[in-house]
Amino acid sequence: MAKTNYINVAKKSAGIQISELKKINKVFDKSFVKAVESLANCKGKVICAGVGKSGLIARKISATLSSIGVSSFFCDPGTARHGDMGQIQKKDILLIFSYSGNSEELNDMLNFANRFGIKIIGVASSKNSILLKASDIKLLLPKVKEADITSIVPTSSTTITLVLGDALCAAIQHKKKFSKEIFKRFHKGGSLGRTLLLVKDIMVTGKKIPIIDRNKTIEQAMRIISSKKLGLVLVTKKGKVFSICTDGDARRGLGHFSKMDKIEKIATRNPLKIHEDTTAHKALSIMNQKKITSLIVSSKSGRVKGICHIHNLLSHGIK
Repeated sequence: MAKTNYINVAKKSAGIQISELKKINKVFDKSFVKAVESLANCKGKVICAGVGKSGLIARKISATLSSIGVSSFFCDPGTARHGDMGQIQKKDILLIFSYSGNSEELNDMLNFANRFGIKIIGVASSKNSILLKASDIKLLLPKVKEADITSIVPTSSTTITLVLGDALCAAIQHKKKFSKEIFKRFHKGGSLGRTLLLVKDIMVTGKKIPIIDRNKTIEQAMRIISSKKLGLVLVTKKGKVFSICTDGDARRGLGHFSKMDKIEKIATRNPLKIHEDTTAHKALSIMNQKKITSLIVSSKSGRVKGICHIHNLLSHGIK
């Protein structure tokens, strides 16, 4: 018996899906625009629903909506008929996915929404389906060929549904002027949160910043370095940062100067500064290149806002 070439099988399956996905552009019409406007302006929650494989797609789209600041959760139509309908309120929008559009489990949810005037955005491939007939906004998916050997198992159909859902989310982001800064609010943890972390989110600020006037002594500077535990002190002139002195500078300086000499004699002028909106990863890269452990953080006007120390970066998982 000939050995199955699984790579060829996989390539054929993927090729079918790639080909079928090109039909997605048919969905982007006036109804799609209405759906985007409605979801972006929703005053309540966007409740995603679906049965079986479509339910899994609905869960994913709900999670993506939540990640871009749209209040959303998934509701299983099968369990909704046993009390979960109480989660659905007048201001909410139901975003329901069903490739056939005729899943019997949807009937109670559709009847409930129609009875109480709750807006439905339906996603299905049949214009005459129960779902689209009951929907206020109808998103008609194109018929696609499934990518398995029987052409029955949901493959291309679930993929194109997912792409439509993601396209809705992308359009909503544009409508709401969604930025990396806003995205970061909803992704405090994980690799995405770390990628978007800015220096101003982790820097030392306020009274924790070690500062000394340039006319103070080396001894006074060493006391501040010791108490603030950052291994440095910012030396100021008329309130502005004039130079920087590290604990290493202080120790080496004592080989040539007295403890009572002014700190400005051993401090390094024109210290390196970075903007507060610099990413944490970029700050770490600069530190590695310059072989230093701290950076002065400034605003656009040049005013000192804080200090970014290597320990701040490491404690937030920046490596």
